[in-house]
Amino acid sequence: MNYIIIFLISMIPLAELRVAIPTGIAMGVSVLPAYAICILGNLLPMPFVYLFSHRLLEWGKNKKFFRFCIEKGKSAGRKLQDTAGRGLFIALVLFIGIPIPGTGAWTGILAASILRMDFKKSIMACLCGIMLAGVIMAISSIGVLNLLDIN
Repeated sequence: MNYIIIFLISMIPLAELRVAIPTGIAMGVSVLPAYAICILGNLLPMPFVYLFSHRLLEWGKNKKFFRFCIEKGKSAGRKLQDTAGRGLFIALVLFIGIPIPGTGAWTGILAASILRMDFKKSIMACLCGIMLAGVIMAISSIGVLNLLDIN
């Protein structure tokens, strides 16, 4: 049951594996199974987000909220492209992989969709970023839980 819980948590936008891995470890799930389950859960929705988010935003572009999302996404995408240049793949990996608020797989794949990055490269960057974030969260979770003597 714990595996299902952390799998589902890792699929939730904003929570993703940044919440799922520490939750799993605190629930007594071993680090490697928690890591693997959370990576799969976080990656599973990404092809669908990539393929359908841009279409959804374009469909709703006459609505204020959707127009705001498109403008913000394009603006952020242009800045990312200008800064990263040819290193856009690495920039996307780091954007997804460094676990700070406002970043993650959902946001990163949405940016890739708005930038019209190649689908395969976007998914690969997403996978690499998720794996990086998973390592960072697993290591930090183990450290924090050991300090708190919770496990």
